[in-house]
Amino acid sequence: MSETIDLKLVPIENPDELNLILGQSHFIKTVEDLHEALATTIPGIEFGLAFCEASGPALIRHSGTNEELEQLAIRNAEAIGAGHSFIVFLKDAFPINVMHAVKRVPEICRIFCATANPVQVVVAKGDGGAGILGVIDGVSPKGVEGPDEIAQRKDFLRMIGYKA
Repeated sequence: MSETIDLKLVPIENPDELNLILGQSHFIKTVEDLHEALATTIPGIEFGLAFCEASGPALIRHSGTNEELEQLAIRNAEAIGAGHSFIVFLKDAFPINVMHAVKRVPEICRIFCATANPVQVVVAKGDGGAGILGVIDGVSPKGVEGPDEIAQRKDFLRMIGYKA
């Protein structure tokens, strides 16, 4: 067995700047439980999800309510290729509205990101498989907010109904 790893940076394919959730789970039941959590949290939600099995047949398991989003999730899961990882793409829905339900799924171990930003996944590949080390979510800060930006942030949160 080798004691080296190969690192690669995998960009998430997301041409429509959809919201996505990338995480780690541990059991084949993840697909059904995530599907149920999403579908019962927001009736009529459109999503696609894919989960990379880490043992047995080691298949990419998938589900969703939107075939295009499901295929997008599958393509990204294939590109990442990390066992026990999952990716969910949401249409006309925001992670903040489903995160509590997703985190309550018993198989979920970790959420790497929930975003509509450009994402790059840092993947380590060893002899037997691959794992996600982390993500690069969006861009680096361009400065520090001042009084005007603070007011804009607070106004925006109230405008979209997240603060009273």
